Amino acid sequence: MGGRVRNGGALTRRRLLTTLGSAAAAVTGPMAAFPSRLAQRPLITHGVQSGDVSTDSGMVWARSDRPARMLIEAATTTRFEDVCHTSYVDALPETDFTAKALIENLPPGQDIFYRLRFQDLLSPKVISEPVIGHFRTAPSDRRTISFVWSGDTAGQGWGIDESKGGMRTYATMLRHRPDFFIHCGDSIYADCVVHETQRLPNGEIWRNVVTEEKSKVATTLSDYRGNYKYNLLDANMLTFNAEVPIFAQWDNHEVMGVWWPDEIFDRPDYNVNSALLLMARAGRAFHEYMPLRYVPSEPGRIYRRISYGPMLDIFLLDMRSYRGQSDATETNHGAEEHLLGSLQLAWLKKELSRSAATWKVIASDTPLGTISAAGRERASLGLAAELADLLRFLKRARIHNTVWLTADLHYTAAHYFDPNDAALDDFEPFWEFVSGPLHAGTWTSCSMDRTFGLQVIFQKAASASQGENLAPCFGLQFFGHVSIDGATQQMTVTLKDVDDRALWVKTIDPIFSD
Repeated sequence: MGGRVRNGGALTRRRLLTTLGSAAAAVTGPMAAFPSRLAQRPLITHGVQSGDVSTDSGMVWARSDRPARMLIEAATTTRFEDVCHTSYVDALPETDFTAKALIENLPPGQDIFYRLRFQDLLSPKVISEPVIGHFRTAPSDRRTISFVWSGDTAGQGWGIDESKGGMRTYATMLRHRPDFFIHCGDSIYADCVVHETQRLPNGEIWRNVVTEEKSKVATTLSDYRGNYKYNLLDANMLTFNAEVPIFAQWDNHEVMGVWWPDEIFDRPDYNVNSALLLMARAGRAFHEYMPLRYVPSEPGRIYRRISYGPMLDIFLLDMRSYRGQSDATETNHGAEEHLLGSLQLAWLKKELSRSAATWKVIASDTPLGTISAAGRERASLGLAAELADLLRFLKRARIHNTVWLTADLHYTAAHYFDPNDAALDDFEPFWEFVSGPLHAGTWTSCSMDRTFGLQVIFQKAASASQGENLAPCFGLQFFGHVSIDGATQQMTVTLKDVDDRALWVKTIDPIFSD
């Protein structure tokens, strides 16, 4: 693997923190709508991000404080003496001054440093200070790779308490220097208000950073944008984003609580009643603030396949945008009760059959075994039919080495699906690993559906005495770490907590076709 430059212009942690600290300070300072061009340079307001990295490309993202042109350079060292890419993209009010672009024609398996600056569109000679970010392209040969996954950020009213270290799980994940990070959804909680204080069970006070947009549930485009900007006030997240590319998907809370696209609802906190209208606004904000690639045929699409070298393909699903009515019962279900939808299911089958990678990781925003439980959403009955169809296809097509990763449960778990103990048994056994929350309330464990022979091999959650919605400061915040060995191609999955303790480890041998 191409090693990161450690001297001769290395991107030191101190240098990175200094740069990002300046950007974070700019976020909280007063800003006029149109500052004097001569007196003030454009500002990069919320750090930098990268995402959807492949063997030869990756997305980069930043936000300006005014109409500006984002100037992009990429190189293999922080000296930028070997610039291998230059381009630009405009940041305009229509996108809330966010800008993202695809950096292409990069060498595989290489540390890439990108430098972003903003050029004032009204005063072209006025250019911002640069901010440097980093990602690593996927290898073109077999070499050890590692990544992390989790979900659920700033939920249940637990925002940024700087006195308690902010969103500490991001700092813990960064210690592993992963190749990338899969965010399995609930990247914001648009329906969760952040109040200035919350009282903890031990009598202490949790003190949130507060903003106007997080003082109410999100209904406008500005509200949804404000939820993403709120999370980007956290120094841990800013530092992580500058170093590790994100592969993002969404779940329900990017829009609201329990919803499906065609729902017409009547809720006291909302001044609109159409889930589809909220989904349109929320989807625009999601694509503006997340560095995921555009799909030309469907610009708002979230499900996609990312190939990360010969040993790994990642299939990121969207179980929200195409679902039917979510309060289905055994006597009230039909063609509309589904999570994936026919087009996405057909796409997934096609892409899985095309994959030549050793491992096929399916990133899901909905755990496969969730059923009705107090305060939790019931997975649509249509999922059973869709999942049975998919698993039967995998068995018939002899597609091996599929592993499911998810979050959403607000605790961490390892689930093994065994056809020998299943009501619907026409499939090969497989694993599903759950980890989260990143920074949200921790729940107690819930009952699981065993239609597909689900066995709970491990789980760690809040205890009954701790109750639901346990604050992040009590240490039950989780992420998962995956390593694929370049020599043996074995996959090792480790479930970890915010203090980087390894809670449970599983090494899986790959199956090779005859």
